[in-house]
Amino acid sequence: MALSFVLAVLLPLLACGVYLWGYAKDQYASYLGFSVRSESGTAGAIDLLGGITGLGESSTSDPDILYKFLTSSELVQRVDEKLDLVNIWSQPENDPIFAYHGDHRVEQLTNHWRRMVKVHTDSGMLDVRVLAFDPEDAYAVTQQIFDESSAMINELNAVAREDSIRNARVELDKAVERLKLARQTMTEFRDRYQLVDPVADVQQQVGILNSLQQQLAEALIQRGILQSNARGNDPRIEQAALRINVIREQIDQERRKFGGQSSDGEQLSSVVGEYERLVVDREFAERTYTAALAAYDLAQAQAQQKSRYLAAYVRPTLAQMPEYPQRLKLFLITGSFLLLIWTIGVLVYYSVRNRR
Repeated sequence: MALSFVLAVLLPLLACGVYLWGYAKDQYASYLGFSVRSESGTAGAIDLLGGITGLGESSTSDPDILYKFLTSSELVQRVDEKLDLVNIWSQPENDPIFAYHGDHRVEQLTNHWRRMVKVHTDSGMLDVRVLAFDPEDAYAVTQQIFDESSAMINELNAVAREDSIRNARVELDKAVERLKLARQTMTEFRDRYQLVDPVADVQQQVGILNSLQQQLAEALIQRGILQSNARGNDPRIEQAALRINVIREQIDQERRKFGGQSSDGEQLSSVVGEYERLVVDREFAERTYTAALAAYDLAQAQAQQKSRYLAAYVRPTLAQMPEYPQRLKLFLITGSFLLLIWTIGVLVYYSVRNRR
């Protein structure tokens, strides 16, 4: 039993202690804390990357994007190209556990990156801890992480501006084409029928017809008065009747014009109906163009006024003393685990022996 305890617990624990205090090199931690902020030149403007924010208001989606970016192989590759992560993390050649023993392949580097770089997000704030075997290296990696994150946010700003302006420009181009088509159709209509405004012509005829109706009423009244006061052979009665007939014929002619044909052989009512439809189409195209132009101007203004940036509430720190590996903590955890395994093994051994 004592021999098993020595072999299963004491010797592995001794080996762990020899490694931790004899071979494991000190690691220095550099810390960084930041959040994504948004600033706008006008209060209540629409947020460039999504949502509605005020001056300096923190975004709710960008921290998630940055978290993915901070653990991505793309960032690992960028930092490695500038700082040579292989050289930074493979300095202790005799450390088989904490040192990096791979090459520049991004898959291997990314796996080791996730061991040495820890990212925590909470309430829109991101906290980053970077470990290295030299405090200057840890600081350099942390600073590069902040720089690359800022560059990524700037890229998102540029893409958002381009998308906003491009979408507004597409709508404006559509509105311009619609307005051109509406005006061209109106011009073709006027050339075909030789009419500038059929509605105005009809209104003019309506005015003439109303005037004739009024004249007819006056003529009927005058004839009635003459018939009451004058003799039956009075020539004024015949003149009044003649005037009434002339007015009625003129009224009939004016009424026939409403149902008559244009110079192109179409009913005037159909021509007026087509003209009114074209007027509605043109007015709608003009309103659409005005709205699209305003939206385009607004998109350009907002693109200039709004931007996102990283606000660091903890600048990259330069360690004064090593914090890792936490040797005593690892030693005690290893000892507890070995003791637990040994105890379980002993219990299993005695249980099997008693059954025999």
